Amino acid sequence: MTTALSDMPKAGIGAALWRAVKSFALLRESWVGMVGAFLIIFWVLVALFAPLLAPFDPNSSIQPFAKPGMEAVKTGGTFWLGTDHIGRDILSRIIWGSRTVLIYAPLATLSAYTVGILMGLAAGYRGGWVDDILSRVADIILSFPVLVLYIIIIATIGASGINIIIAITFASSPGIMRIVRGLVLDLRNRDYVAAAQTRGESDWRVMLVEILPNARGPLIVDACLRLGYVIITIGVLGFLGLGLPPPDPDWGGMVNETRQMAMAFPHMTLFPCIAISSLILGFNLLADGLQPSACCLQKQAALAATAATGLFC
Repeated sequence: MTTALSDMPKAGIGAALWRAVKSFALLRESWVGMVGAFLIIFWVLVALFAPLLAPFDPNSSIQPFAKPGMEAVKTGGTFWLGTDHIGRDILSRIIWGSRTVLIYAPLATLSAYTVGILMGLAAGYRGGWVDDILSRVADIILSFPVLVLYIIIIATIGASGINIIIAITFASSPGIMRIVRGLVLDLRNRDYVAAAQTRGESDWRVMLVEILPNARGPLIVDACLRLGYVIITIGVLGFLGLGLPPPDPDWGGMVNETRQMAMAFPHMTLFPCIAISSLILGFNLLADGLQPSACCLQKQAALAATAATGLFC
C-alpha cells in the first residue's frame, strides 16, 4: 500500500503539473498535434508582440490599392501584403486582428464551458425535474439555426466584444451541457462516486471533484474543436457587420470591407482568409493530436480514483 501511495502524483499543484507534463509528452508522439500547437503558438506570439511586429498603424490611411511588395511613397517602408481600398496596411491589420480573435474566442469558449458544464453536471447528477427543465431549455435553444440566433442576439443588444461573448455563450452552452450530461450519466454510478457519497460529501463537491476531473478527456478535445468553431463565428459575425465596430481590425470585417473588389484586388480578401483558416486548422489539428492522450489520461484518472476508493474503503 505504501508503494501504491508513493507512486500516485501528489495532490494540488503537483498533480496538475504532473498531468500537464504527461499530456505534453503524449502530444509529442503525434506530429499532427505538434503542427497544430505550432500554428497556435505562432499566432499567440504574433498577438503578444503586435506593437513590435506591425510595420504601420493598422487604422492609418497611407496608400490605397497598393499591391503586395510595393514601397510606401510617403512614409517609407514596404507593404508586404499590400493595402486595402482605404490605404491601410493589410499585414498590420492582420497582426492586430489576431489580438481580437485570441482574446474574444477563448473568453467566449470559457464562458460557454462554464455555463454548459454547470448545467450538464446538475442535469446528469441530480436527474428528475432538474434534468427535465435543463434539457428542455437546451432543446429549445438548439432548435434555432445557430447563425439566425447569433444575428438576433447581436442585433438586439448591439455589436461589441462583450456582446459577442454573451451571444456565443447563450448559443453554445446547451450543446456543451448535453455532452457533459451524457458523461455524468455514465460516471455517476462508479465506485469512487459511491464512496464519496458514503463519506458524506456534498453533491457539488462530488460533481466538481469526483466526476468532472474524470470527464476531462472528451471535454479537452471538444474545447479545442469548439475554439475553432468560435473563431469561425467571430469571423462570420465580422463579415456580416456584427463584429467589433470599425475601425478596429477584425479578420471577418476585413473580408467584408473588400469583398466587392476581390476580383481586381484578391490580396485584400485572400490574406485575412488565410489567417482565419490557419488558426482554425491549428486548433483542429491540436484536437486530433490530443484525442489519444486525452483518452489515456481519462483511463488513468479512473484507475487512480478507483485505487483511492479502495484505500478509503
